[in-house]
Amino acid sequence: MTPDVVAVKDLANYELLVTFAGGEKRHFSMRPYLHYPAYQLLRQPGKFRLAHVSNGTVAWSEDIDMSPDTLYIRFPGSQAPASLPLS
Repeated sequence: MTPDVVAVKDLANYELLVTFAGGEKRHFSMRPYLHYPAYQLLRQPGKFRLAHVSNGTVAWSEDIDMSPDTLYIRFPGSQAPASLPLS
């Protein structure tokens, strides 16, 4: 079972520092997701910084969140290359 997210800190270049129940911390890059319609709003100035914990996962609003499974399992400790285009 995937542990819940208990804390999140937004970092530069659309990255997150995510803390899971049990204390494990992982970096997660949102850059690969920013061209999907569901996440494009996060590219607007100040929107990405609204990241917070909601119901055991990372959310930015009622409509934008990221599955804890994706944060924990899919890309453990991931960091997207700085050259990854946003458009």
